[in-house]
Amino acid sequence: MSARLQPGDTAPDFTLPDADGDEISLASHRGRKVIVYFYPAALTPGCTKQACDFTDNLELLADAGYDVIGVSPDKPEKLAKFREQESLKVTLVGDPAKEVLTAYGAFGEKKLYGKTVTGVIRSTVVVDENGLVERALYNVKATGHVAKIIKDLGI
Repeated sequence: MSARLQPGDTAPDFTLPDADGDEISLASHRGRKVIVYFYPAALTPGCTKQACDFTDNLELLADAGYDVIGVSPDKPEKLAKFREQESLKVTLVGDPAKEVLTAYGAFGEKKLYGKTVTGVIRSTVVVDENGLVERALYNVKATGHVAKIIKDLGI
Protein backbone atom coordinates (compact mmCIF):
# COMPACT_ATOMS: atom_id res chain seq x y z
CA MET A 1 0.00 0.00 0.00
CA SER A 2 1.31 3.43 -0.87
CA ALA A 3 1.76 6.21 1.64
CA ARG A 4 -1.09 8.61 2.12
CA LEU A 5 -0.57 12.20 1.06
CA GLN A 6 -0.27 14.96 3.64
CA PRO A 7 -0.98 18.70 3.38
CA GLY A 8 2.02 20.43 1.81
CA ASP A 9 3.03 17.40 -0.31
CA THR A 10 3.32 17.92 -4.05
CA ALA A 11 0.28 16.25 -5.63
CA PRO A 12 1.43 13.54 -8.05
CA ASP A 13 0.79 14.75 -11.58
CA PHE A 14 -1.26 12.54 -13.85
CA THR A 15 -2.67 12.31 -17.33
CA LEU A 16 -5.62 9.93 -17.72
CA PRO A 17 -8.36 9.35 -20.32
CA ASP A 18 -11.79 10.82 -19.62
CA ALA A 19 -15.16 9.36 -20.62
CA ASP A 20 -14.56 10.47 -24.23
CA GLY A 21 -11.01 9.08 -24.34
CA ASP A 22 -9.49 12.59 -24.19
CA GLU A 23 -6.39 13.03 -22.03
CA ILE A 24 -6.97 15.02 -18.83
CA SER A 25 -3.94 16.12 -16.81
CA LEU A 26 -3.67 17.66 -13.38
CA ALA A 27 -0.99 20.05 -14.70
CA SER A 28 -3.52 21.64 -17.08
CA HIS A 29 -5.45 22.86 -14.01
CA ARG A 30 -2.55 24.88 -12.52
CA GLY A 31 -3.81 28.23 -11.33
CA ARG A 32 -7.07 26.72 -10.07
CA LYS A 33 -7.77 24.53 -7.09
CA VAL A 34 -8.74 20.96 -7.90
CA ILE A 35 -10.77 18.48 -5.89
CA VAL A 36 -9.56 15.03 -6.99
CA TYR A 37 -11.82 12.32 -5.66
CA PHE A 38 -11.25 8.59 -5.90
CA TYR A 39 -14.13 6.13 -6.02
CA PRO A 40 -14.31 2.34 -6.48
CA ALA A 41 -16.60 1.86 -9.49
CA ALA A 42 -18.95 3.70 -11.83
CA LEU A 43 -22.61 2.66 -11.88
CA THR A 44 -22.68 1.51 -8.24
CA PRO A 45 -25.03 3.08 -5.65
CA GLY A 46 -22.51 4.88 -3.42
CA CYS A 47 -20.37 6.10 -6.29
CA THR A 48 -23.47 7.30 -8.15
CA LYS A 49 -24.62 9.26 -5.07
CA GLN A 50 -21.19 10.87 -4.72
CA ALA A 51 -20.88 11.74 -8.43
CA CYS A 52 -24.41 13.21 -8.45
CA ASP A 53 -23.61 15.28 -5.34
CA PHE A 54 -20.50 16.69 -7.04
CA THR A 55 -22.50 17.40 -10.21
CA ASP A 56 -25.24 19.14 -8.20
CA ASN A 57 -22.62 21.38 -6.54
CA LEU A 58 -20.29 21.83 -9.52
CA GLU A 59 -21.33 25.41 -10.22
CA LEU A 60 -20.92 26.41 -6.57
CA LEU A 61 -17.46 24.80 -6.47
CA ALA A 62 -16.43 26.32 -9.81
CA ASP A 63 -17.51 29.78 -8.68
CA ALA A 64 -15.28 29.32 -5.61
CA GLY A 65 -12.33 28.46 -7.91
CA TYR A 66 -12.42 24.65 -7.73
CA ASP A 67 -12.39 22.12 -10.55
CA VAL A 68 -13.49 18.55 -9.79
CA ILE A 69 -11.99 15.35 -11.22
CA GLY A 70 -13.32 11.90 -10.30
CA VAL A 71 -10.87 8.98 -10.64
CA SER A 72 -11.80 5.30 -10.73
CA PRO A 73 -10.23 2.16 -12.20
CA ASP A 74 -12.97 2.11 -14.87
CA LYS A 75 -12.32 2.26 -18.62
CA PRO A 76 -13.55 5.31 -20.61
CA GLU A 77 -16.47 3.34 -22.12
CA LYS A 78 -17.91 2.61 -18.67
CA LEU A 79 -17.33 6.21 -17.59
CA ALA A 80 -19.24 7.43 -20.65
CA LYS A 81 -22.17 5.13 -19.82
CA PHE A 82 -22.08 6.36 -16.19
CA ARG A 83 -22.05 10.01 -17.31
CA GLU A 84 -24.94 9.52 -19.75
CA GLN A 85 -27.08 7.38 -17.45
CA GLU A 86 -26.77 9.78 -14.49
CA SER A 87 -26.47 13.10 -16.44
CA LEU A 88 -23.14 13.80 -14.74
CA LYS A 89 -21.28 17.05 -15.39
CA VAL A 90 -18.20 16.24 -13.32
CA THR A 91 -15.01 15.23 -15.17
CA LEU A 92 -14.47 11.48 -14.80
CA VAL A 93 -11.16 9.82 -15.67
CA GLY A 94 -10.16 6.17 -15.72
CA ASP A 95 -7.09 4.62 -14.14
CA PRO A 96 -7.33 0.89 -15.00
CA ALA A 97 -3.62 0.37 -14.16
CA LYS A 98 -4.32 1.90 -10.71
CA GLU A 99 -1.06 3.87 -10.88
CA VAL A 100 -2.62 7.22 -9.96
CA LEU A 101 -4.85 5.61 -7.32
CA THR A 102 -1.72 4.10 -5.77
CA ALA A 103 0.31 7.34 -6.04
CA TYR A 104 -2.41 9.16 -4.10
CA GLY A 105 -2.68 6.46 -1.42
CA ALA A 106 -6.20 5.64 -2.61
CA PHE A 107 -5.57 1.97 -3.39
CA GLY A 108 -4.68 -0.69 -0.86
CA GLU A 109 -6.03 -2.67 2.05
CA LYS A 110 -9.37 -1.66 3.49
CA LYS A 111 -12.15 -3.18 5.54
CA LEU A 112 -15.23 -4.25 3.65
CA TYR A 113 -18.04 -5.90 5.61
CA GLY A 114 -15.57 -6.88 8.33
CA LYS A 115 -13.06 -8.45 5.95
CA THR A 116 -9.72 -7.02 4.85
CA VAL A 117 -9.64 -6.63 1.08
CA THR A 118 -7.45 -4.80 -1.42
CA GLY A 119 -9.23 -2.14 -3.45
CA VAL A 120 -9.99 1.51 -4.00
CA ILE A 121 -10.10 3.53 -0.78
CA ARG A 122 -12.76 6.23 -1.21
CA SER A 123 -10.66 9.36 -0.85
CA THR A 124 -10.59 13.06 -1.68
CA VAL A 125 -7.52 15.22 -2.17
CA VAL A 126 -7.80 19.00 -2.51
CA VAL A 127 -4.92 20.40 -4.59
CA ASP A 128 -4.10 24.11 -4.48
CA GLU A 129 -3.31 26.41 -7.42
CA ASN A 130 0.39 25.48 -7.27
CA GLY A 131 -0.12 21.71 -7.27
CA LEU A 132 0.34 21.18 -3.54
CA VAL A 133 -1.95 19.07 -1.38
CA GLU A 134 -4.20 21.32 0.70
CA ARG A 135 -6.26 18.51 2.25
CA ALA A 136 -6.15 14.72 2.00
CA LEU A 137 -9.16 12.78 3.25
CA TYR A 138 -9.24 8.97 3.29
CA ASN A 139 -11.99 6.41 3.96
CA VAL A 140 -14.67 9.02 3.35
CA LYS A 141 -18.36 8.18 3.13
CA ALA A 142 -20.12 8.56 -0.23
CA THR A 143 -23.23 10.14 1.29
CA GLY A 144 -22.82 13.63 2.72
CA HIS A 145 -19.16 13.90 1.74
CA VAL A 146 -19.61 16.72 -0.79
CA ALA A 147 -21.58 18.80 1.72
CA LYS A 148 -18.80 18.26 4.28
CA ILE A 149 -16.12 19.37 1.80
CA ILE A 150 -18.08 22.52 0.95
CA LYS A 151 -18.46 23.30 4.66
CA ASP A 152 -14.80 22.53 5.46
CA LEU A 153 -13.58 24.72 2.57
CA GLY A 154 -15.82 27.57 3.75
CA ILE A 155 -17.73 27.79 0.46
